[in-house]
Amino acid sequence: MSERIREKLQILTDAAKYDVSCSSSGSSRKNKNKGLGDTGNGICHTYTEDGRCVSLLKILFTNVCIFDCAYCVTRKSNDIKRVAFTVQEVVDLTLNFYRRNYIEGLFLSSGIFKDADHTMERLVRVAKKLRKEHNFNGYIHLKSIPGASDELMHEAGLYADRLSINIEIPTESGLKLLAPDKDHKEMFRPMNYLKNEIILKKEEKKLFRKAPLFTPAGQSSQMIIGAAKESDKDIMYTAAKLYTGFNLKRVYYSGYVPVSNDRRLPGLGSAVPMVRENRLYQTDWLMRFYGFGVKELLNDANPHLDLDIDPKLSWALRNLSCFPMDINKVSLHEILRVPGIGMQSAHKIVAARKFQKLNWDHLKKIGVAINRAKYFITCGSRQFESRDLSAMKIKQFILGGSASKYLKIAQQQLSLF
Repeated sequence: MSERIREKLQILTDAAKYDVSCSSSGSSRKNKNKGLGDTGNGICHTYTEDGRCVSLLKILFTNVCIFDCAYCVTRKSNDIKRVAFTVQEVVDLTLNFYRRNYIEGLFLSSGIFKDADHTMERLVRVAKKLRKEHNFNGYIHLKSIPGASDELMHEAGLYADRLSINIEIPTESGLKLLAPDKDHKEMFRPMNYLKNEIILKKEEKKLFRKAPLFTPAGQSSQMIIGAAKESDKDIMYTAAKLYTGFNLKRVYYSGYVPVSNDRRLPGLGSAVPMVRENRLYQTDWLMRFYGFGVKELLNDANPHLDLDIDPKLSWALRNLSCFPMDINKVSLHEILRVPGIGMQSAHKIVAARKFQKLNWDHLKKIGVAINRAKYFITCGSRQFESRDLSAMKIKQFILGGSASKYLKIAQQQLSLF
C-alpha cells in the first residue's frame, strides 16, 4: 500500500466512524461460481446468531462536501484535509482486505461532491465492479444520496445488499436550523422509490426463480440524537413513520458527538449520554417486536424516556391498572408486556403451560426475571403481594434490588450530565 493510499484510508475511515447504520445485514446472498466472499448472517463489528464476529471495510469515498451541515465533521466550512478515493482504489482495497481475512464486506458512504448524481454514480460503479468484474459475493452496503436519479437508485439496488439514507435530524425544524440546504422531503422520495421497487422485485421473484436480487437486506436510516434538542417523543414518532411508511429494516440512533463550537449546537462538553441511546433502542425494539404502539410509550404527557428504568417497566408503572396478570391464562400479547419477561421466555411460557400450571420455580427456570415480574403477575397462589404498592415504591424496590453492571454504568453517566 502506497503512502498516499494509506493517508487517504486513515482520513476517510476516521470520518466514517460517525455513521452507525451498518450493524446487521439480514442478507442471504450466496456465493456462486467460486466467487469471493459470502454475506453470512451479519456484518460490521457485530456478532451473528451462531456467535461469529464479522466486520467490513467502512469508509467514505470522499470527505469533500458541498453542504455545510453544522453537526457534520465533513461540512464544507470545516478546516480539514480533503481527500478522495478513485473507484479502482476502493475496489482494490476491498479485495485486498478480504483476501487477508480482515473483512467480509464493504460499507461505503461519501460526502456529496459536485452533485447527488455525480456522487451516487461513483458509489454504484464501485459496487458494480466488485460484483461483475471480480465476482465478489460479500456484503455491500451503500449510502443512497438524496437527490440522485431513480435510474441510479435502481442500479444501486441490483448490486448492494442494503441501501440507507440518513434522516440526520429527527425534526424538520431542527434540520432547517442546522442544515438549511436540506429537507426531509428530498430524503423521503428515494426511500419511497426503494420501498416500491423492493416490493415489486419480491413479487417478480415469486414468478421467476432467476429474477435478480434487489437490495435483499432492505433499507435503513440513522438519526443524530441531541443536536437539535428534540424530545424522545419527536425521535420515536419519526422512527415509527419510517417503519410504517417506508418498510425500513432498521433505524439507528447516534448520540451527537460535539464537532463544532457553532452556537446552534450544544456545547463542546455536552455529549449525549450513552444510556439515552440505549433507551431509544429499547423503545424501538418494543415497537417492532413486542406489539407496543409508539403513543403508548411516548406522548404529550410523557415526552421523554425514563433514563433510570427501561421503557417497558416505565409503561407498566404508568399502567398498573392492567396488572396483575395471571401468567397461566393471559395471551402471548399480554405476557410480552410484563417487565422481566423477554420474547423467548414469553414463547416458552405459552408452550409450557399447555402441559401443566406454572409456578414461580418454573418461571425462574424458563428465564423470567422474577425480581421485576413478581410485581405484575400472579402465578398459582399469589406469593408476592403488591396490590397496595405505588408505582414509585415498585420502582424503588426494583432499582434497589438490581445488581446490574449496566445500571451502575448508567447511573455514573447520569451523574455526569
